Amino acid sequence: MVADRGLLKGMNPVTTVISMVMISLFVLAGVFFTEQSAALFTAVSGWILDYLKWYYIGVVAIFLFFCIWLAFSRYGNLRLGDDDSRPEYSNFSWFSMLFSAGMGIGLVFWSIAEPIYHFQSNPFITEGLTPEAAQVAMRLTFFHWGLHPWAIYVIVGLSLSYFAYRKKLPLTPRSALYPLIGDKMYGPIGHAVDILAVFGTVFGVATSLGLGVTQMNTGLNTMFGMEVSLGNQIILIAVISAIATISVVSGVGKGVKILSEVNMWLTIGILVFLLCFGPTRYLLGSLLQNTGDYLGHILALSTWTDANDNSKWQTWWTAFYWGWWMAWAPFVGMFIARISKGRTIREFIVGVLLVPTLLGFVWLTLFGSTAIYIELFHHVMNDAGESVAAVGQAGIVDAVKADVTQALYVTLDKLDAGIFGTVAAFLATLLIATYFITSSDSGTLVVTTILSMGHENPPTPHRVFWGLGEGAVAAILLLVGGLKALQTASIIAALPFSFVMIIMMWGLVKSLRQEGVVPLVHRQSKLGST
Repeated sequence: MVADRGLLKGMNPVTTVISMVMISLFVLAGVFFTEQSAALFTAVSGWILDYLKWYYIGVVAIFLFFCIWLAFSRYGNLRLGDDDSRPEYSNFSWFSMLFSAGMGIGLVFWSIAEPIYHFQSNPFITEGLTPEAAQVAMRLTFFHWGLHPWAIYVIVGLSLSYFAYRKKLPLTPRSALYPLIGDKMYGPIGHAVDILAVFGTVFGVATSLGLGVTQMNTGLNTMFGMEVSLGNQIILIAVISAIATISVVSGVGKGVKILSEVNMWLTIGILVFLLCFGPTRYLLGSLLQNTGDYLGHILALSTWTDANDNSKWQTWWTAFYWGWWMAWAPFVGMFIARISKGRTIREFIVGVLLVPTLLGFVWLTLFGSTAIYIELFHHVMNDAGESVAAVGQAGIVDAVKADVTQALYVTLDKLDAGIFGTVAAFLATLLIATYFITSSDSGTLVVTTILSMGHENPPTPHRVFWGLGEGAVAAILLLVGGLKALQTASIIAALPFSFVMIIMMWGLVKSLRQEGVVPLVHRQSKLGST
């Protein structure tokens, strides 16, 4: 299964070569047939989101309910490894790597823009730019970034870590098929599953790199006057890819772990700044209120398919998000599995579901609610010298309409925090860079782990090749305008992978039932009686 000599030494030749060819073909299509590729992928992804949004919404709801059931089941005490194994990383390091790989950069990008979009209009309000609209805007944003995305990651991560560390199978997506097809997982079916995971990982990282450097470019333009241009964005991708490659070559326990912890401290610093210089009392009240409002509506939102109105809103937002999270699931799930050896099933599920979700809620409230507060309570002086309400005219709404990447910096500027605001803007830009680096090095580690049939330390030359290759793919597609096509292609890949995730749940339950689990309390009573 793994070559012992030549350029592909240490790698699975079949999955490696096919993955390289497929990715090269998609890049070439994006370069030479940009418009045609975009049209094709947009048409296919549009059909999926229009006609199968009920399936996406239903299956993701099932993923969440499955996670909750499993966490409280009698299997929760089983360890992801031998019974005497213990976690490799401290809780702080583990949570830091979870958050950095899972959605850190997306939260930076959308934490202001999405609430402001929903604040203006959404299907659950009759009028935008009102207190009611503000509450619903945060509810919907919490829904899209809350428990459901992390449940998707739990399904993949738990399945992979269980079969790899407890059943001693390769740390690759194909291992989840073992309870159903046995050793046939080493054949064409297993190859197809692994290749699909590699495809989703490479283009998920590439599109994020390509789209995210635009926000970095905007931040550097705001602070240092760097011109917003394709050339500068290509340079940023090159620098980020080089640092990420160095990080991934040093290994999970060094580069990836250290950068993830830096991310976490930067995140804490920016959140403290917003809490101190923003509308503190409003933010603290909003955090509690937003969380309760989200929990009070979670069941209805989880099963809402817009069947009566059939508007495009849900296709543009919820169904698209669920497809995007599933497209990222092979990457994030594999990385979470890689860092979770030794934890119990219950500890894994509760940790992955709750901790990043709660931190995300704090982040979304401090950023999103600050922006909404500025717009909701903005006043101007009229001709008579009187202060009058001017809701939606503070500048953030206009910034989001003009360029989503400006929303973060306009909001920080509106706080009038002086030198502290400048420092916060710099730290936010630095955080974007470090989140990109950790996403890139995590993606490289996942790809090379899959292609090396689960080796925890894949060959260094291949880590370098794939690390730089992801950056090259992003740069080429950004240059020719093909990133949008590949983003929609990733959404298309989510459909077949959703079937793989259903099989993962089935195989996991089948294997757990063969464990002959004795609940922990019974084991303790037996030990006490001997």
